[in-house]
Amino acid sequence: MKMKMKCFNCFNCFYTKRRDRSSRKTNKSSSKVSEEPPVHTLTSQTNPQHEQQSKQDCKAEAVPKEDAVVLKEWSFKTSGSSIADGKTGRMTARPQSVNAKEPNKSSEKGDMTDREEQRSLAKRRESKENGTYRLKRKNSMTQEKDSRKSSTTSSKKITLNRPRRQLKKDLIPNPEVFHKIDTHAINAGRELRSRKIFSVQAITKTITGGAISDLDKLRAIWIWLCHYIEYDVKGYLGLSKMVCSPEQVILTGRAVCSGYSSVCLQMCREAGIECREVSGHSKGAGYQLGQSYRNNDSDHSWNAVFLDGQWHLLDACWGAGYVDTDKQVFIKRYKEFYFLTDPEDFIDSHYPEEDEWQLLESPIGIEEFGKRVLKKPDFYTLNLTLIHPKHSLIVTENGEATVSMSFPQLVHFTYQISQLSGKKPQELSKSMGFLTSTQNSMKLRIMPPKPGMYELELFARTGNTSEIFNWICSFQLECPSPKTSEELPENPHVCWGLQPDATSLGLEPCNYGNDIISLESGSFRLVLNTTRTLMVLCELSHKNLDKTLSKKCLAIQTEPDQLTCSVLCPYYGYYRLSVFVRDWANEADSFENAGNFLLHCTGGAVNLNELFPSGLSGSCGPGIKTQEAGLCEFSHTEALVYTQEGKCDITFQNPKDIDLLCKLTKEQCDQPPSQTTLSNHVLFTHNGSKVTMSINLPESGVYRLTLFGKTSFQQEFTFLCDYILKNTSANKWPPFPCMYNAWKKGCVLYEPQVGRLEASSWVKFRVHVPGAQRVSVHGDESVDLQLSESGVWEGKAFTGRGPQLKLAATLSETPNMITTLMTFSVVKPNEK
Repeated sequence: MKMKMKCFNCFNCFYTKRRDRSSRKTNKSSSKVSEEPPVHTLTSQTNPQHEQQSKQDCKAEAVPKEDAVVLKEWSFKTSGSSIADGKTGRMTARPQSVNAKEPNKSSEKGDMTDREEQRSLAKRRESKENGTYRLKRKNSMTQEKDSRKSSTTSSKKITLNRPRRQLKKDLIPNPEVFHKIDTHAINAGRELRSRKIFSVQAITKTITGGAISDLDKLRAIWIWLCHYIEYDVKGYLGLSKMVCSPEQVILTGRAVCSGYSSVCLQMCREAGIECREVSGHSKGAGYQLGQSYRNNDSDHSWNAVFLDGQWHLLDACWGAGYVDTDKQVFIKRYKEFYFLTDPEDFIDSHYPEEDEWQLLESPIGIEEFGKRVLKKPDFYTLNLTLIHPKHSLIVTENGEATVSMSFPQLVHFTYQISQLSGKKPQELSKSMGFLTSTQNSMKLRIMPPKPGMYELELFARTGNTSEIFNWICSFQLECPSPKTSEELPENPHVCWGLQPDATSLGLEPCNYGNDIISLESGSFRLVLNTTRTLMVLCELSHKNLDKTLSKKCLAIQTEPDQLTCSVLCPYYGYYRLSVFVRDWANEADSFENAGNFLLHCTGGAVNLNELFPSGLSGSCGPGIKTQEAGLCEFSHTEALVYTQEGKCDITFQNPKDIDLLCKLTKEQCDQPPSQTTLSNHVLFTHNGSKVTMSINLPESGVYRLTLFGKTSFQQEFTFLCDYILKNTSANKWPPFPCMYNAWKKGCVLYEPQVGRLEASSWVKFRVHVPGAQRVSVHGDESVDLQLSESGVWEGKAFTGRGPQLKLAATLSETPNMITTLMTFSVVKPNEK
C-alpha cells in the first residue's frame, strides 16, 4: 500500500515521495551526498484536525534519497567511482560496475507501524496551547502584513524595477570573506549558551559585535541560526511538546521552519535590518514530480531581507541540516546555497503566497512552479545550466528523450532510472541510457524499453576528483511508445565516447563516441592521437562474448603519438569497447578509463575461425618497443598484413645491428606438427642495415608473427612486436631451410629458397657467406662450391636418397672446423 506524509510542522527538510521508496536501492545523498535539510522518510496516519492546525508551519526541503533509505544497503559503482555506504548511502570512489545489494526487509513493516501509531498518538495529545499560539501568530502575521502593505509597496516596486539586480556572486564573490564573522558568531554563540544567555537582544548584540555593514550583521545572524537551532524532531513526531514561539526556540535550541523565520525576523530587527517572513509553497516534504499546487494551502515559511537597496531571500531552516527519522535525530549539514539565494534559483523550490516576493521581473504562476525542474543546491554549486528540458515532465519522441546541460568547468555525471509502476518503483539498468560528456557539456539520451512512467535522477561531481556524486535534479519521463531495439550493453563507466577529462590522461579530442558507431563489415579500427607516450589496454563486451573470445577480437598497436585498436565482431548487435591508459614510463600507475565506444554490428559478422590469434600483446605492429630497440623504416607500418598469394616480405632498418629472432604460429593449423615447424617458413636476410623477413605460408588462415631482439651477447631476447598475417590464398608454400647460428648477418641465400628438395635430383646452390674460406654441400656425396667474381659461392649438388642435405662452411674464425649453416629436407616426389 502506497502511503504519503505531509509536512505538518515544517519537518525541516523532510522528503517523502513514497514510503515504499524507503526500500529502494538508490540514495540521492548521504551526510556527504546532499547537505540540504531533509529527513529519512517516515509514514504515518494523519490526524485531520492536527493537519489543519499545522499547515502554516512550513514544509521542509526535499530530503536526498539516501536519507530516505534506512533499511537497505546498496552499491552504485561507475568509472572510478561508486555510491555506497549502507544506510546513509554515502558515495565513495571505487572503479567498478553498478550493482545493488538486496535490502534487509525483515523489520521494515514493523518499524513503520510502530512509528505510525506512536506519532498519531502524540499528535492527538498536542496541547491546546500550541494550537492557540499558532492561531494567534497567524492572525498577528496577517495584521502585520496588511499594515505594512502601503509602506513597503513603493520600496519593493523600486527594487523590482531596478535595471540590473545584484546577483549573489556579485554581493559575495567567495564565502571565505565571512571567515572571521562566521568564526566569531559560532564561538560567541557557544559562549552565550554556556552562560545560559537566551535573550534575543543580548545574542544579537554579541554575535554581530564588530560587524560594520548590514550584510556582515545578517551573516552573523544566519550562521548563528544554522549552527545553534536544531530541527524540532520530537515535536514534529509528536513525542514532545512542539516548540513554537521565538522565546522557546532560543531557550531550547529547537524549531520548525516558522521558528527559524520568526527568530531571524526578531534578530534582524534588533540589528536594524529590514526583514520579512514570507509564507508559501515549497518542494519539500511530500513533494512529487509534476504535482499541482493550485488550491493548496501554504506549507512553508522563510525570510526576505533588505540590503543595499534591494530585497534578498534566505531559508535558515533548509540551511541548517536535515533529520534522520530512522534514528530520530537532527543531522547538522550546513548549506551555503540558501543564504541570499538568487530569486531565479530560489523560485525552483520556493513559491511565495504574494507574487511580489518572488523578486522576479516577470513573476511565474503557481502551475509553472509545479512544472519547473527541482534543481538541488549542488546543481548551482557546479554552475550547471539546464539546456533541455525546461520542465520536469518529459514525453518521449520516437521512443527517446533527451536531457542536456552546459557548464564552465569539467563535471562528471551519473544517473539512475526507475519505472513508476505498481506499489514501488523498479530500478532499471543504465543500458537504456546513452550519456556523452565533454569539457563543457553533457547529453543524456534515454530509450525506455516499454511504455509507462519513469523517474530519471541525475548526480554530478567536480571533474578530476574522487568526490562523492551529489543529487542535482530529477525528471519524470512518460513513454507512450518505446523504440523497438536491442538493449544496450552495460557501461560501468557511465559515460560514452572519450571521457571529459581524457585530455588530462594524454589523449587528444576525437569525433568517436558522440553517437552509436554503426558497422556493416564486422570490423572497426579506432585511432586515438596522444600528446605523450601511453600504454593502453582495451576491453570488448557483448552479451554473447566471454573473456577468452573477446581477447581474440582485439589487436592493439601502441605508437609514440598514436593508439590503434582493431576490433572484430563475431556477432551482430551492440558492443562496448572500453579504452584504459597510463603513462608509458610509469609502470606503477594504474590504468584509467579514457573512453567507451558503443559499436553496432549490423552486417558482415566475422567467422569465429577468422578472429585474431590468441595471446596477442599490447604492442602489435611497429611501435614504441621497436623504436626503443632502434628498428625503423618498416615496410608494413600497421599490425595487420594481408596476403593474397600466401607469401610476403617485411623489411625494416636495423642501424644498431641488434640480433633478431622470430616465431610464426597459427591456431588450428592443417599441417601436422611433426611434419613442419612454422618458424621455418620465415627467412631473415641481412643486407647492411636493411633486414628482410621473407614469409612463405603453408596454407590459408590467420597467423601470428612475433619478433624478438637483443642488443648484447649476455642479454636474452626480448619481445619487440607482433604482426598478424591474414592469408586468403590456397597456395601451400614449402618452408625455408633450417638455419643455424652460424648463418649470421650478411649471409644471403639466393638459391634454393625452399627447405624441401626432391630426392635424386640436381640442385643449384648460390649463397653469400662473408668471411668463408670454403663452402660445401654434404649429402650422399660432398660437393665444394666455387667462389665467383661477385663474391657468391656457386655450384650444383645431387640430393641422392636423403634424408638431408647440409650447407656447411669453413669460417675464418674457425679455420680448422666445418660449421653447418643450414639443412634441407630431401623428400620423394610424392611426399613433396
